[in-house]
Formats: sequence, C-alpha cells, structure tokens
Amino acid sequence: MSYPNQPYGAPYGDRPPPGYGYPPPGPRNDGLRTTSIIALVLNLVATVSCCNFLAIPGAIMAGLALGKVDSEPENARSRLLWSWILFGSGFVLTIALFIVLGVNGAFDD
Repeated sequence: MSYPNQPYGAPYGDRPPPGYGYPPPGPRNDGLRTTSIIALVLNLVATVSCCNFLAIPGAIMAGLALGKVDSEPENARSRLLWSWILFGSGFVLTIALFIVLGVNGAFDD
C-alpha cells in the first residue's frame, strides 16, 4: 500500500483499512485452563495419597473442564466449580474421618 508524499509509508498512528490481515484474537482462557490443570493434579494426588473417594469424580470433572475450555468456556467453568466442590468436600470428610477414628481410639497402641 502506498501513501503519497510519505517517503517511508504511513504516518505514525495510521492503521490499514479494515478487512486486511488476521481477525482480532478471541477471549483468552489461560486462567481457566490453568485452574483446570491445578484441579486435575490436586484431585489425582488426593486420590492416590489420601484415599479421597470424592477426588475421583473431581478429577473426571476437571478433565472434562480442561477439554471444554476453548469450545464451551461457561460449561468448563461450571464443571471446574464442581471439581473444586468435590475436592473440598472429600478433603473435609477425610479429616473428619481421622478425627472420629482418633477420638474412638483407633490409633492407640
């Protein structure tokens, strides 16, 4: 594209006419993707190490949310919320189980 009376092209601040180049980028979902990965890893670690039985469906929900981040971000956000709810409630139930067992003398030798 040539601009008359401008030796080096367009003056500063001018933009090319619309319709050229790439379309503007869509919304970025990096935060949602990162949170989904963190939820997935924490749920898997809780499943393996703590015998947290609610972390299994939490990991499944986090994996499904990770797969839907780009195509359906609202659906992914909802699944991610349920993943965190399952992780937290399983963690609370595990701690409550250890407290009940400790009070009943299961750890006494």
